Amino acid sequence: MKKKIIIIIILVVIMSVSACVPNSAPTLEPGKTIDPTLPGVKPTAFPSPPSEGVQSISSSKVRQPIESNPAEFSAIASQMNAFGMDLYQQLSEQQSGNLFFSPYSISLALSMTLTGAQGQTEKEMANVLHYDLPQNSIHPQINGLDQSLYVVPEWLKDQETSFQLNVANALWGQSDYPFKTSFLDKLAEYYGAGMNLEDFKTSSEQARQSINDWVAQQTEDKIKDLIPQGALNEMTRLVLTNAIYFNANWQEEFNKDLTASEDFVVDETTTVPAEMMQLEHRFGYLKNEDVQMVEIPYLNSRYSMVLAMPISSDLSLFAQNLSLEQLSQSIGEFKNGQIILKMPKFKFETSFSVSSTLQALGMITPFSPESADFSGMFEPGADPLFISNVIHKAFVAVDEKGTEAAAATAVIMEATSAQIEEEPVLLTFNHPFLFLIRDNESGLILFMGNMTNPES
Repeated sequence: MKKKIIIIIILVVIMSVSACVPNSAPTLEPGKTIDPTLPGVKPTAFPSPPSEGVQSISSSKVRQPIESNPAEFSAIASQMNAFGMDLYQQLSEQQSGNLFFSPYSISLALSMTLTGAQGQTEKEMANVLHYDLPQNSIHPQINGLDQSLYVVPEWLKDQETSFQLNVANALWGQSDYPFKTSFLDKLAEYYGAGMNLEDFKTSSEQARQSINDWVAQQTEDKIKDLIPQGALNEMTRLVLTNAIYFNANWQEEFNKDLTASEDFVVDETTTVPAEMMQLEHRFGYLKNEDVQMVEIPYLNSRYSMVLAMPISSDLSLFAQNLSLEQLSQSIGEFKNGQIILKMPKFKFETSFSVSSTLQALGMITPFSPESADFSGMFEPGADPLFISNVIHKAFVAVDEKGTEAAAATAVIMEATSAQIEEEPVLLTFNHPFLFLIRDNESGLILFMGNMTNPES
């Protein structure tokens, strides 16, 4: 059977008001719905509707289909990667255990928030996100990149269980808050995001449950209770959510009979047993006195996982010294060779607030009740908004699952190179290592993290 990795990512941005001042906007009539997609356009998501009883409002805009080469969006992908590397270094310093997150998910949610930012707030957000273009160029680029990710080879389209990548964006707004039509239009047109109405003023707990129910629906119940009790209150006016689901088979199967328990060295004093899988195959790899790296392609070869295990230092030091340029250069130096690859099975979940991390990177004003300027979101006279929290939750599972049809296809694809005879190189990942999943056409890093303990 194929080795399959299942990844689920959720991010939520919570926006609040600093003072409870009644605004003069009329109460929005519930029951309307927003449909930001067109026939033939990849939905930004899972088809599940909001929980029963959740109402929404409509936008005049719909998400436009874009047909282009993913390589055209390498610039915006590189900017997202730079932001992702900043996050990775900050989070690696803050968390000593297993780490997993999606820089792409966080970029998308913050980019949606950026559409309503003005002045210093806009400047700080754009700087931290590494965007160097005006907003009227940024969001169309993100839209194009996002839609390009769904392109699947014709031969793979009838194998739905072999590859799935879905992205969902949604908004949850206070029912009587005067959101600007232009703000809703941008999110519908470029992110396919609809606005669901809630009453945070009197029913914040019910709103929390509605959002968490929606998240659970999108993630097949893998992520529950994303927003903890107390995170929403009567001052909340807007919640922006993003979910990413990734489910893929490897190109080449790991023989389950070769999986065996071996020691995994967590640190100088701790060793734990790990189910180490083994596969001999041709891979792109790099091995020197400092690091060993390998690239493992998925059946949809546009995507691959890269593992990087430091040899001459521990992972925390390696992470702090690693730059995006060094990572890209190392991947560019990969050579193909016959490899005996040994890596652990692992499954874990991470949940944390990204607020302090974003502020440490320079996104300070957006979190300030006194100074934040998101006036692009609301009509004049409304209570001003600021970001009160950014919550990220991720789940990753790697195990032996898949289909025989996928295995047959993979063998055919690798038939010519399999005839090369050479002494295989042993790459054993039995110490803490970095892992990431990337789109090889645009260069976008979808997910990254640290595997420090397979038992955790």
